Amino acid sequence: MGKRYSLRFYLVGAVAARAGDEMSGPALMLTAFAVTGSTIAASSLLAAITISAAVGGPVLGALLDRRDRPGRLLAGALVLYAVGLGMILGGLDRWPFAVTILIAAVTGLLGPALSGGWTAQLPRVVEGDHLPRANALDAMTFNMAGLAGPALAGGVAEALGAPTAVVVSAVLIALALPAAWMLPARPGRVLAVQATSLTRDLVAGVRVILGRPSLARATLTSTVSCIAQGMLMACIPLLGERVLGGASRGAMLLSCVAIAALVANAVLAGFPRSITPDTIIWASSLVQAAALALAAWAQPVVLIVAVLIVGIGEGPQLAALFTVRHREAPDHLRGQIFTTGASLKITGFALGAAVAGPAAVWSLPGTLALAASVAAVAALIFFVIPSGANRQLVRGQHMST
Repeated sequence: MGKRYSLRFYLVGAVAARAGDEMSGPALMLTAFAVTGSTIAASSLLAAITISAAVGGPVLGALLDRRDRPGRLLAGALVLYAVGLGMILGGLDRWPFAVTILIAAVTGLLGPALSGGWTAQLPRVVEGDHLPRANALDAMTFNMAGLAGPALAGGVAEALGAPTAVVVSAVLIALALPAAWMLPARPGRVLAVQATSLTRDLVAGVRVILGRPSLARATLTSTVSCIAQGMLMACIPLLGERVLGGASRGAMLLSCVAIAALVANAVLAGFPRSITPDTIIWASSLVQAAALALAAWAQPVVLIVAVLIVGIGEGPQLAALFTVRHREAPDHLRGQIFTTGASLKITGFALGAAVAGPAAVWSLPGTLALAASVAAVAALIFFVIPSGANRQLVRGQHMST
């Protein structure tokens, strides 16, 4: 099975699922904004569907590690996530908003399936010397999805209405089902894993993340960076409305971020050993901090330049994070470490969005300046954890992208 499952099939599925995911956030925000007229309601809905990932990620990862056919569980998670999007859309103008928020929170439990759940399976698709290149391509699927998703959300919302954009995002996620269902099996391993309890596996995964300094630093820094990214996301409708002439146009700014991220990763791929992934993780946070400070000027040209710089920081940081995770994660806990890491990042993003929604109504430039400060703190936090990671670095393990 593994030999017949191509990397191309994996990447197509990953792009579809992640494009749907990247599209769903802006689409839900635009829909809530259109229905309620409230930025606070829009950011609250986004926060609800993302913040619950903190619970769902670790459990989903542990379950994936215990399955001989993890793709089947992954496919089920994609189905339920798409159904959840449909229920949120149906309930926005029919049910009390609190009920819709609850549905969003339940749906968000499965969010890590679209990110870490996929990436954790990559070593089953390719092995050995082919993994670094596959890892770089996998990171680029996030950039491609980040480019296509917001652009589709804004374009479909402009042409057919924001609710249609939510429907399209659910369809994209559903298109990834064949690639997920057919992921290679792991024969002969699951019985040994199931001899331990799920709780013990969860504890073991957390211990690995906390006990390996390089992994802990990368996880903490990227999570705090995501808080700043969530704050920018919550500002997108208002930036579009006040600076670009329409709330739906704000989603196009996210495509600018993705374009820059994709180009930055492509450039770094040509110099795979020039900078270590650990250095890229903290340096990228500083780049994002500078860009968010620039965005606070809220002028059209300056804003576009600023979001492009944000992408230059985001793209390499994500690729570097994947490299660190693959390097540090034990094989039997790989799924859990990837989904736990993804859930922490998603939760950080949600917290940023939840804080920035009300703050942006009060002061849009002030909120962006606050986001810049958070990104700067993310870079500083990297150095708070003792550099015992140095003894774990293997010679020649540099950024492969």
